[in-house]
Amino acid sequence: MAHDPELSKSIIKEFGSDSYLSDGTVNRAFLATTVFADPEKVKKINSLVHPIVSQDFLKWVETQTAPYVLKEAALIFETGGQKSLDYTINVSSPLKIRVSRILLRDTHRSEEQVNQIINQQMPDDEKNELADVVIKNTDNKLLIPQVLSIHEKLLKQYESI
Repeated sequence: MAHDPELSKSIIKEFGSDSYLSDGTVNRAFLATTVFADPEKVKKINSLVHPIVSQDFLKWVETQTAPYVLKEAALIFETGGQKSLDYTINVSSPLKIRVSRILLRDTHRSEEQVNQIINQQMPDDEKNELADVVIKNTDNKLLIPQVLSIHEKLLKQYESI
């Protein structure tokens, strides 16, 4: 949103010049209050941003030499993006933990805004059903052993090709 001039123009045209700060950075607070309270505006911003992100990802993939690459996308199942992937991993956390972590990370958001965003996403239990594997990201479950297990599985799949 900050690095593609055509995308920036489209966002300004759709949501106004307050979408960006004077230094050219995304005005996340403005967009959060303007967009995420309105499902139609969410659809609009997604229709502008997601194709550019997809193009950027494909260019990046072409430069990689690792046995596999990972694509992080909050709305992968909602957009049908999993259909273009070989393998899907869902990182699942209880709602209360997700909200508290987002509020710590995104200090410009209110709890109400965070819940508006989450309410527009597919519930975790549905994502877990669609995913090939689920990482449980809770306070009482170690993450590194789960990630290493997936890494080993992906390496074995790569070696068998």
